[in-house]
Amino acid sequence: MERDRRGIKERLDKIREEFFAQIKEISSPVQMQEIKARYIGRKGELTQLLKGLKDLSPDERPHIGRLVNDLKKEIQSFIQQVSLSFSFLQGKKEDITLPGVFSSLGHLHPLTQVINQIEDIFKRLNFRVVEGQEIEDEYHNFEALNIPLDHPSRDAFDTFYLSSPEHLLLRSQTSTVQIRVMEKEKPPLRIISAGRVFRPDATDASHSCVFHQVEGFMVDKEVSLANLKAILAEFISQMFGEEVKMRFRAHYFPFTEPSAEVDISCLLCKGRGCSVCASKGWLEILGAGMIHPRVFEKVGYDPEKVSGFAFGMGVERIAMLKFNIQDIRLFFENDIRFLQQF
Repeated sequence: MERDRRGIKERLDKIREEFFAQIKEISSPVQMQEIKARYIGRKGELTQLLKGLKDLSPDERPHIGRLVNDLKKEIQSFIQQVSLSFSFLQGKKEDITLPGVFSSLGHLHPLTQVINQIEDIFKRLNFRVVEGQEIEDEYHNFEALNIPLDHPSRDAFDTFYLSSPEHLLLRSQTSTVQIRVMEKEKPPLRIISAGRVFRPDATDASHSCVFHQVEGFMVDKEVSLANLKAILAEFISQMFGEEVKMRFRAHYFPFTEPSAEVDISCLLCKGRGCSVCASKGWLEILGAGMIHPRVFEKVGYDPEKVSGFAFGMGVERIAMLKFNIQDIRLFFENDIRFLQQF
Protein backbone atom coordinates (compact mmCIF):
# COMPACT_ATOMS: atom_id res chain seq x y z
CA MET A 1 0.00 0.00 0.00
CA GLU A 2 2.86 2.34 0.87
CA ARG A 3 4.46 1.43 -2.44
CA ASP A 4 1.26 2.38 -4.33
CA ARG A 5 1.10 5.74 -2.59
CA ARG A 6 4.76 6.47 -3.37
CA GLY A 7 4.24 5.40 -6.98
CA ILE A 8 1.29 7.74 -7.48
CA LYS A 9 3.18 10.67 -5.93
CA GLU A 10 6.14 10.03 -8.25
CA ARG A 11 3.77 9.91 -11.22
CA LEU A 12 2.16 13.24 -10.16
CA ASP A 13 5.59 14.85 -9.85
CA LYS A 14 6.51 13.58 -13.33
CA ILE A 15 3.25 14.88 -14.81
CA ARG A 16 3.84 18.29 -13.24
CA GLU A 17 7.41 18.44 -14.55
CA GLU A 18 6.39 17.40 -18.07
CA PHE A 19 3.50 19.87 -18.17
CA PHE A 20 5.59 22.92 -17.25
CA ALA A 21 8.34 21.86 -19.60
CA GLN A 22 5.90 21.58 -22.51
CA ILE A 23 3.96 24.74 -21.67
CA LYS A 24 7.13 26.80 -22.11
CA GLU A 25 7.49 25.59 -25.68
CA ILE A 26 4.02 26.33 -27.02
CA SER A 27 3.59 29.11 -29.57
CA SER A 28 -0.07 28.92 -30.57
CA PRO A 29 -3.55 28.45 -29.09
CA VAL A 30 -3.78 25.13 -30.96
CA GLN A 31 -0.81 23.74 -29.03
CA MET A 32 -2.38 25.08 -25.85
CA GLN A 33 -5.54 23.05 -26.49
CA GLU A 34 -3.52 19.91 -27.21
CA ILE A 35 -1.69 20.15 -23.87
CA LYS A 36 -4.96 20.86 -22.08
CA ALA A 37 -6.52 17.73 -23.56
CA ARG A 38 -3.45 15.62 -22.70
CA TYR A 39 -3.46 16.45 -19.00
CA ILE A 40 -6.97 17.50 -17.90
CA GLY A 41 -9.17 16.54 -20.85
CA ARG A 42 -11.76 13.74 -20.74
CA LYS A 43 -9.02 11.19 -21.45
CA GLY A 44 -6.20 13.19 -19.87
CA GLU A 45 -3.65 11.74 -17.48
CA LEU A 46 -5.03 13.43 -14.37
CA THR A 47 -8.56 12.45 -15.30
CA GLN A 48 -7.47 8.83 -15.54
CA LEU A 49 -5.79 9.02 -12.16
CA LEU A 50 -8.99 10.34 -10.61
CA LYS A 51 -10.95 7.50 -12.16
CA GLY A 52 -8.45 5.03 -10.66
CA LEU A 53 -9.10 6.20 -7.10
CA LYS A 54 -11.80 3.58 -6.78
CA ASP A 55 -9.11 0.86 -6.76
CA LEU A 56 -7.43 2.35 -3.69
CA SER A 57 -8.25 1.51 -0.11
CA PRO A 58 -10.70 3.79 1.74
CA ASP A 59 -7.82 5.12 3.85
CA GLU A 60 -5.64 6.04 0.84
CA ARG A 61 -8.40 7.42 -1.38
CA PRO A 62 -8.91 10.88 0.29
CA HIS A 63 -5.18 11.64 0.54
CA ILE A 64 -4.31 10.66 -3.03
CA GLY A 65 -7.46 12.32 -4.39
CA ARG A 66 -6.48 15.61 -2.75
CA LEU A 67 -3.00 15.46 -4.33
CA VAL A 68 -4.42 14.79 -7.80
CA ASN A 69 -7.02 17.57 -7.49
CA ASP A 70 -4.43 20.08 -6.27
CA LEU A 71 -2.26 19.42 -9.33
CA LYS A 72 -5.31 19.58 -11.61
CA LYS A 73 -6.30 23.00 -10.20
CA GLU A 74 -2.72 24.25 -10.61
CA ILE A 75 -2.61 23.14 -14.25
CA GLN A 76 -6.08 24.60 -14.96
CA SER A 77 -5.09 27.96 -13.49
CA PHE A 78 -1.89 28.13 -15.51
CA ILE A 79 -3.66 27.12 -18.72
CA GLN A 80 -6.22 29.87 -18.15
CA GLN A 81 -3.49 32.49 -17.73
CA VAL A 82 -1.68 31.38 -20.88
CA SER A 83 -4.95 31.31 -22.84
CA LEU A 84 -5.72 34.91 -21.77
CA SER A 85 -2.29 36.04 -22.92
CA PHE A 86 -2.90 34.45 -26.32
CA SER A 87 -6.29 36.20 -26.57
CA PHE A 88 -4.67 39.53 -25.68
CA LEU A 89 -1.94 39.10 -28.26
CA GLN A 90 -4.45 38.12 -30.92
CA GLY A 91 -6.52 41.23 -30.17
CA LYS A 92 -3.42 43.38 -30.58
CA LYS A 93 -2.63 42.18 -34.08
CA GLU A 94 -3.15 44.95 -36.59
CA ASP A 95 -2.91 45.20 -40.31
CA ILE A 96 -0.80 48.31 -40.81
CA THR A 97 -1.83 48.48 -44.46
CA LEU A 98 -5.44 49.29 -43.53
CA PRO A 99 -6.53 52.97 -43.41
CA GLY A 100 -6.81 54.52 -39.97
CA VAL A 101 -10.10 54.72 -38.09
CA PHE A 102 -10.92 58.20 -36.84
CA SER A 103 -13.23 58.77 -33.89
CA SER A 104 -15.77 61.52 -34.43
CA LEU A 105 -15.37 64.32 -31.90
CA GLY A 106 -18.38 65.95 -30.31
CA HIS A 107 -18.85 69.67 -29.83
CA LEU A 108 -20.89 72.07 -27.75
CA HIS A 109 -24.63 72.40 -28.32
CA PRO A 110 -25.51 75.62 -30.22
CA LEU A 111 -27.33 76.99 -27.17
CA THR A 112 -24.26 76.36 -25.01
CA GLN A 113 -22.11 78.08 -27.61
CA VAL A 114 -24.36 81.16 -27.53
CA ILE A 115 -24.44 81.22 -23.71
CA ASN A 116 -20.65 81.03 -23.59
CA GLN A 117 -20.35 83.84 -26.13
CA ILE A 118 -22.78 86.06 -24.20
CA GLU A 119 -20.95 85.43 -20.93
CA ASP A 120 -17.57 86.11 -22.53
CA ILE A 121 -18.76 89.47 -23.86
CA PHE A 122 -20.05 90.58 -20.47
CA LYS A 123 -16.96 89.27 -18.69
CA ARG A 124 -14.93 91.66 -20.82
CA LEU A 125 -17.27 94.40 -19.56
CA ASN A 126 -16.38 93.42 -15.95
CA PHE A 127 -19.57 91.47 -15.25
CA ARG A 128 -19.36 88.45 -12.94
CA VAL A 129 -21.05 85.16 -13.87
CA VAL A 130 -23.37 83.74 -11.19
CA GLU A 131 -25.47 80.58 -11.26
CA GLY A 132 -28.98 80.43 -9.85
CA GLN A 133 -31.29 77.72 -8.58
CA GLU A 134 -34.06 76.36 -10.80
CA ILE A 135 -36.49 75.53 -7.96
CA GLU A 136 -37.66 78.76 -6.38
CA ASP A 137 -40.28 80.10 -3.98
CA GLU A 138 -43.00 82.62 -4.78
CA TYR A 139 -41.27 85.36 -2.87
CA HIS A 140 -38.08 85.39 -4.96
CA ASN A 141 -39.86 84.61 -8.24
CA PHE A 142 -42.66 87.18 -7.83
CA GLU A 143 -43.05 89.25 -4.66
CA ALA A 144 -39.47 90.53 -4.39
CA LEU A 145 -39.67 91.50 -8.07
CA ASN A 146 -42.72 93.71 -7.44
CA ILE A 147 -45.10 91.27 -9.15
CA PRO A 148 -48.42 91.45 -7.23
CA LEU A 149 -50.56 88.47 -6.29
CA ASP A 150 -53.16 89.24 -8.97
CA HIS A 151 -50.61 89.43 -11.79
CA PRO A 152 -51.43 86.97 -14.64
CA SER A 153 -47.96 85.41 -14.50
CA ARG A 154 -48.72 84.05 -11.02
CA ASP A 155 -51.68 82.07 -12.27
CA ALA A 156 -51.37 78.27 -12.18
CA PHE A 157 -51.77 78.25 -15.97
CA ASP A 158 -48.60 80.33 -16.39
CA THR A 159 -46.31 78.78 -13.76
CA PHE A 160 -45.17 75.27 -12.86
CA TYR A 161 -46.02 75.02 -9.14
CA LEU A 162 -44.42 72.11 -7.29
CA SER A 163 -45.61 72.17 -3.69
CA SER A 164 -48.43 74.36 -2.42
CA PRO A 165 -47.57 74.33 1.33
CA GLU A 166 -44.02 75.61 0.71
CA HIS A 167 -45.05 77.69 -2.33
CA LEU A 168 -42.29 76.14 -4.46
CA LEU A 169 -42.18 76.38 -8.23
CA LEU A 170 -39.91 76.01 -11.23
CA ARG A 171 -38.56 79.49 -11.82
CA SER A 172 -40.23 81.32 -14.69
CA GLN A 173 -37.41 83.85 -15.09
CA THR A 174 -33.74 84.26 -14.24
CA SER A 175 -34.53 87.58 -12.49
CA THR A 176 -34.65 85.54 -9.28
CA VAL A 177 -30.84 85.54 -9.37
CA GLN A 178 -30.93 89.34 -9.10
CA ILE A 179 -32.86 89.17 -5.83
CA ARG A 180 -30.75 86.43 -4.24
CA VAL A 181 -27.46 88.15 -5.08
CA MET A 182 -28.62 91.54 -3.75
CA GLU A 183 -29.86 89.90 -0.54
CA LYS A 184 -26.35 88.58 0.15
CA GLU A 185 -24.09 91.28 -1.32
CA LYS A 186 -23.82 95.04 -1.28
CA PRO A 187 -23.15 97.37 -4.25
CA PRO A 188 -21.29 97.84 -6.47
CA LEU A 189 -22.55 94.83 -8.45
CA ARG A 190 -22.18 93.74 -12.06
CA ILE A 191 -23.78 90.33 -12.51
CA ILE A 192 -24.69 88.09 -15.45
CA SER A 193 -26.53 84.79 -15.03
CA ALA A 194 -27.72 82.24 -17.61
CA GLY A 195 -29.92 79.21 -17.07
CA ARG A 196 -33.12 77.31 -17.77
CA VAL A 197 -36.56 78.68 -17.03
CA PHE A 198 -39.94 76.98 -17.20
CA ARG A 199 -43.35 78.13 -18.37
CA PRO A 200 -46.37 75.98 -19.35
CA ASP A 201 -46.54 77.36 -22.89
CA ALA A 202 -47.90 75.29 -25.77
CA THR A 203 -44.95 74.13 -27.86
CA ASP A 204 -44.75 75.51 -31.37
CA ALA A 205 -42.15 77.00 -33.70
CA SER A 206 -41.52 79.96 -31.39
CA HIS A 207 -42.50 78.66 -27.92
CA SER A 208 -41.24 75.95 -25.58
CA CYS A 209 -42.13 75.03 -22.01
CA VAL A 210 -38.39 74.89 -21.23
CA PHE A 211 -36.00 77.51 -22.53
CA HIS A 212 -32.96 79.54 -21.48
CA GLN A 213 -32.62 83.12 -20.30
CA VAL A 214 -29.75 85.45 -19.48
CA GLU A 215 -30.25 87.95 -16.67
CA GLY A 216 -27.88 90.87 -16.24
CA PHE A 217 -27.88 93.77 -13.80
CA MET A 218 -25.68 96.53 -12.48
CA VAL A 219 -26.11 98.37 -9.17
CA ASP A 220 -23.99 101.27 -7.91
CA LYS A 221 -24.19 104.96 -7.15
CA GLU A 222 -25.54 107.14 -9.98
CA VAL A 223 -26.13 104.34 -12.50
CA SER A 224 -28.24 105.78 -15.31
CA LEU A 225 -30.20 104.75 -18.38
CA ALA A 226 -27.25 105.99 -20.43
CA ASN A 227 -25.07 103.31 -18.79
CA LEU A 228 -27.64 100.66 -19.73
CA LYS A 229 -27.75 101.85 -23.34
CA ALA A 230 -23.95 101.90 -23.60
CA ILE A 231 -23.59 98.38 -22.19
CA LEU A 232 -26.28 96.92 -24.46
CA ALA A 233 -24.92 98.73 -27.52
CA GLU A 234 -21.51 97.20 -26.91
CA PHE A 235 -23.04 93.75 -26.38
CA ILE A 236 -25.08 93.92 -29.60
CA SER A 237 -22.07 95.17 -31.55
CA GLN A 238 -19.89 92.28 -30.39
CA MET A 239 -22.66 89.68 -30.74
CA PHE A 240 -24.09 90.60 -34.15
CA GLY A 241 -21.63 93.02 -35.74
CA GLU A 242 -20.95 96.75 -35.72
CA GLU A 243 -23.35 97.44 -38.61
CA VAL A 244 -26.39 96.32 -36.57
CA LYS A 245 -28.48 99.17 -35.18
CA MET A 246 -30.31 99.26 -31.84
CA ARG A 247 -33.42 101.05 -30.61
CA PHE A 248 -35.37 101.31 -27.33
CA ARG A 249 -39.20 101.13 -27.22
CA ALA A 250 -41.15 102.08 -24.11
CA HIS A 251 -42.60 99.05 -22.36
CA TYR A 252 -43.80 97.89 -18.93
CA PHE A 253 -42.16 95.41 -16.53
CA PRO A 254 -43.16 95.28 -12.82
CA PHE A 255 -39.54 95.16 -11.65
CA THR A 256 -38.13 98.05 -13.71
CA GLU A 257 -39.15 101.69 -14.12
CA PRO A 258 -38.73 103.06 -16.73
CA SER A 259 -38.80 99.90 -18.87
CA ALA A 260 -38.03 99.24 -22.51
CA GLU A 261 -38.04 96.60 -25.20
CA VAL A 262 -34.78 96.58 -27.14
CA ASP A 263 -34.81 95.89 -30.89
CA ILE A 264 -32.04 95.41 -33.42
CA SER A 265 -32.18 96.05 -37.15
CA CYS A 266 -33.16 92.91 -39.06
CA LEU A 267 -30.11 90.78 -39.73
CA LEU A 268 -31.55 89.45 -42.99
CA CYS A 269 -32.85 92.58 -44.74
CA LYS A 270 -30.60 95.09 -42.94
CA GLY A 271 -33.62 97.12 -41.81
CA ARG A 272 -35.33 97.38 -45.20
CA GLY A 273 -38.21 95.05 -44.29
CA CYS A 274 -38.80 91.38 -45.03
CA SER A 275 -40.95 88.41 -43.98
CA VAL A 276 -38.65 87.61 -41.03
CA CYS A 277 -39.19 91.01 -39.41
CA ALA A 278 -42.80 91.33 -40.66
CA SER A 279 -41.68 94.18 -42.94
CA LYS A 280 -40.83 96.31 -39.90
CA GLY A 281 -37.06 96.25 -40.34
CA TRP A 282 -36.60 95.55 -36.60
CA LEU A 283 -36.38 92.41 -34.45
CA GLU A 284 -37.15 92.33 -30.73
CA ILE A 285 -34.18 90.97 -28.79
CA LEU A 286 -34.52 91.69 -25.05
CA GLY A 287 -36.24 93.61 -22.28
CA ALA A 288 -34.52 96.06 -19.97
CA GLY A 289 -34.99 99.01 -17.63
CA MET A 290 -33.95 100.75 -14.44
CA ILE A 291 -34.46 98.61 -11.32
CA HIS A 292 -37.68 99.61 -9.53
CA PRO A 293 -37.23 101.30 -6.11
CA ARG A 294 -39.56 98.73 -4.55
CA VAL A 295 -37.17 95.94 -5.60
CA PHE A 296 -34.33 97.75 -3.84
CA GLU A 297 -36.45 98.10 -0.71
CA LYS A 298 -37.19 94.35 -0.71
CA VAL A 299 -33.47 93.52 -0.57
CA GLY A 300 -32.60 96.20 1.96
CA TYR A 301 -31.06 98.78 -0.38
CA ASP A 302 -31.83 102.49 -0.04
CA PRO A 303 -33.22 103.60 -3.44
CA GLU A 304 -32.18 107.16 -2.60
CA LYS A 305 -28.53 106.12 -2.41
CA VAL A 306 -28.16 103.49 -5.14
CA SER A 307 -29.55 102.94 -8.60
CA GLY A 308 -29.17 100.25 -11.20
CA PHE A 309 -30.42 98.65 -14.37
CA ALA A 310 -31.44 95.12 -15.33
CA PHE A 311 -31.99 93.31 -18.60
CA GLY A 312 -33.08 89.86 -19.69
CA MET A 313 -32.88 88.00 -22.97
CA GLY A 314 -33.88 84.61 -24.33
CA VAL A 315 -30.92 82.50 -25.42
CA GLU A 316 -32.99 80.62 -28.00
CA ARG A 317 -34.09 83.95 -29.48
CA ILE A 318 -30.48 85.09 -29.82
CA ALA A 319 -29.43 81.75 -31.35
CA MET A 320 -32.32 81.75 -33.82
CA LEU A 321 -31.37 85.23 -35.01
CA LYS A 322 -27.67 84.48 -35.10
CA PHE A 323 -27.97 81.18 -37.00
CA ASN A 324 -31.18 82.00 -38.96
CA ILE A 325 -33.17 79.14 -37.37
CA GLN A 326 -36.94 79.26 -37.85
CA ASP A 327 -38.11 76.64 -35.30
CA ILE A 328 -37.20 76.60 -31.60
CA ARG A 329 -38.05 72.90 -31.33
CA LEU A 330 -34.91 72.01 -33.29
CA PHE A 331 -32.80 72.89 -30.25
CA PHE A 332 -34.42 70.18 -28.14
CA GLU A 333 -35.08 67.31 -30.56
CA ASN A 334 -31.44 66.09 -30.52
CA ASP A 335 -31.48 65.49 -34.26
CA ILE A 336 -27.82 64.84 -35.06
CA ARG A 337 -28.28 66.20 -38.59
CA PHE A 338 -29.22 69.57 -37.11
CA LEU A 339 -26.61 69.62 -34.34
CA GLN A 340 -23.72 68.71 -36.69
CA GLN A 341 -24.18 72.05 -38.46
CA PHE A 342 -22.77 73.87 -35.45
